[in-house]
Amino acid sequence: MTFEIRFTGAAAEDLERLYNFVLTRDTLDASLAERALHAVYEGIATLRASPFTCRKAQPNLPFLRELIIPFGRSGYVALFEIDDSDTVTILAVRHQLEDDYH
Repeated sequence: MTFEIRFTGAAAEDLERLYNFVLTRDTLDASLAERALHAVYEGIATLRASPFTCRKAQPNLPFLRELIIPFGRSGYVALFEIDDSDTVTILAVRHQLEDDYH
């Protein structure tokens, strides 16, 4: 079984915000932002085959889950929902050191 992955508008904005943050933080190495974005997309791609292996975001909501995406000393967290037997929707993405999703 392979799941289709969709992004909400808010999740797409999160990716842009995170990319721009890395660009402004490390202006000497613009490729760092590209590598970070690539790591996020590679991590999210694993959801095509196994979204149920990720941790539940809330114990009482079995289809709302979080994917940990390692990158460097920390990484990113993608909040997603398993919509049905065919579709996973990425709701938000944040850096692991951020307080919460935007």
